Amino acid sequence: MTRRHQHEVSALRLFAGKRILIVEDEYFVADETRKALLAAGAQVIGPAPTVDIGMSMIDREIVDAAILDIRLEGETVFPIAERLQGLAVPFVFATAYVDADIPEKFGGYLLCEKPTALAEIATALFASKPLNH
Repeated sequence: MTRRHQHEVSALRLFAGKRILIVEDEYFVADETRKALLAAGAQVIGPAPTVDIGMSMIDREIVDAAILDIRLEGETVFPIAERLQGLAVPFVFATAYVDADIPEKFGGYLLCEKPTALAEIATALFASKPLNH
C-alpha cells in the first residue's frame, strides 16, 4: 500500500460513527457520496436535494458534519450553511463550480471540486491535526 493510499484510508476512518448530512441535487453524485460514506462507517442523513428538505433534516436529526453542494435546483445552499454555522456543525462546500461566489462569512470552509474527494473532506471536517503522510 502506498503512503498516499494509507493516508486516504486513515482519513476515511475519521467518518466512522459520524452522522453526515449530504445536500446534493444530482442523484448520481449524491448516491456515490452516500455509498462511499457508508463504506467508511458513517451514518448518512439525506441526501437532501433542496434547501427546504435539508433544513428539515437538520431540524429532525443530529448532524455531526455536512457536505454541501452550492447550487441546488436554482437556489443556493447558503441558508443551510448559515444554520449549520449557527449550530457549530462543520461543513464543506463540494461543487463543480470552482468560481462559485461564496459569501465572505463562509470563507474558512473548504471548497472541493466534484467528484468529492472524501479523504480530503474527512480531514477538513474532523482532523484536529494533520494526518501522517
